[in-house]
Amino acid sequence: MAKIEYYFSTISPYTYLAGPRLRAIVESHGAEIVVKPFDIIGLFPRTGGLPLPERHPSRQAYRLVDLERQAKKAGMPLNVKPAHFPTNPAPSSYAIIAAQAAGGGDVLGLVERLLAACWAEEKDIAQDDVIKECLGAAGFDPALADTGLFTGAEAYGRNLEEAVAAGVFGAPTWIVDGGEMFWGQDRIEDLDLFLKGAL
Repeated sequence: MAKIEYYFSTISPYTYLAGPRLRAIVESHGAEIVVKPFDIIGLFPRTGGLPLPERHPSRQAYRLVDLERQAKKAGMPLNVKPAHFPTNPAPSSYAIIAAQAAGGGDVLGLVERLLAACWAEEKDIAQDDVIKECLGAAGFDPALADTGLFTGAEAYGRNLEEAVAAGVFGAPTWIVDGGEMFWGQDRIEDLDLFLKGAL
């Protein structure tokens, strides 16, 4: 059984767009997936990237066009300029980390719900009520939003260090069995082919 380490940011629209297809791939291959939300703003200066506001205007403009195209291809609703972006990704990330440690629910479902809340539902995923609603809907105890803060904060920082060490430079990124890396929702089909032994 393949093990997939899943590095992502809860404020990444491209992570949102990967959601349902990633689930299908994981289920079809019976893969083990370990979610590792990390601080993407902290990642950029360490790996040669720039935060969105610091990118050239032509890059920012193209990003909006590309997001609309990719959302249409994926058949997913997407507001390219959501009401609550950017927002603090740490609280939602802590909740995901705590939920994965607690078990008993649908971790990928939680990731999908939080990202949809930001990119399709105009909700602020830094707010406790939004996080608790997503936890409950994914089968977890909503109280994890409170009780998992300390452990979540430690793991969140550790995930960034592990991402840098593994060569991760953007989100979403998947690393299979500690080796093969795939970056970007537009490479998710390559992940599938690799797991099939066709790449």
